[in-house]
Amino acid sequence: MKKLLFLICFLVSFTTTAQLNLKQTFKFATFYAAVNGGTSISDVDIYSVNTGQLEQDILETPFDYTFTVGLRKIKRFGYENRANVFYDGTENSYSDAATLGRVDGFEYLFEVDHQRQFGENYLNQNHFLRYVADNWVAKVEYNENGFVDIRYFEASQRFRKPIGEKFSINVGTVQRLSKPYGYDPLNEWVLDNGSLHYTFLALEEMGYSISVQNGEYYDPNGNVVANSPEVWDEVVIPQVLSDYVNRKQNEIDRTIEYSAVIGFDYYHYDKDFWLHSWGNLMPYHVDTDNEFSYHKYNNGQWLDYSGGLIFGYRYNKHLGVFLEGKYNKYWNREWHDFSLGLNYVIF
Repeated sequence: MKKLLFLICFLVSFTTTAQLNLKQTFKFATFYAAVNGGTSISDVDIYSVNTGQLEQDILETPFDYTFTVGLRKIKRFGYENRANVFYDGTENSYSDAATLGRVDGFEYLFEVDHQRQFGENYLNQNHFLRYVADNWVAKVEYNENGFVDIRYFEASQRFRKPIGEKFSINVGTVQRLSKPYGYDPLNEWVLDNGSLHYTFLALEEMGYSISVQNGEYYDPNGNVVANSPEVWDEVVIPQVLSDYVNRKQNEIDRTIEYSAVIGFDYYHYDKDFWLHSWGNLMPYHVDTDNEFSYHKYNNGQWLDYSGGLIFGYRYNKHLGVFLEGKYNKYWNREWHDFSLGLNYVIF
């Protein structure tokens, strides 16, 4: 942890002092804050029968919204048009995930999104500092995606070798700090026959209790949460297990992985055809003998990788096609997004 904090402080200090002055650092940077919202899924009527009487209830889902705050200084690539006068927080620039920027030098992004979607709240964050030179690149970033449950710090230092004007390869090291992905606290409660002793877990670890006399189940505060084994198993236990896993994982300090990385970057642009692609592969990870290292759950080495592709082609003044997307696989987590389609101008 101390080493990573030292590295982050060093890179921040280096990239900051590399600028001529504070004005130069924030020149062309944009601060933005915006709220976007809209109607969520429609209300749902719920019917039930109680002692022969029909009962009706309505399941309401609050409206969706996103609150975004950000600061960015990233030069746009040739294929990126500024469609709006203002940043409104809905922009989705795949190129932000690229290893290299459009120009050499210092760039950064700090963005936080608080989102409510279908009644569920999520926090997404994407922050990075990047410095690109002729023969090396350094980057510090923090990524959090509440929707797919991924959160980590990452720092990388790479030697860069340009091959021509459009293509380059890079090799270096990566340090990642995260919660212990792969660790499953429920494994400790699996019996020899493969079944999970979940009731004993709820009683011993989570403070629940059972009244054998009246067949009721109580939460740690003494409230009745179930009055039958069926409700206990199907309604209460899933939440108990989720709470237990979250608690046990939060009790463990974040683990750090030291990895080797190799990657590439390619960029070509003209007004009728553009292709931007990048990729990163981490084929080797140092085994630090940490009790909760991913090595323990994966039985040795594994491959982590990420990449992106942005492609566009105009066949003529009427027809054009595009494909954009990015993909990540870290530890036992995968997340991706993409967009593809065609445009045809009728007249």
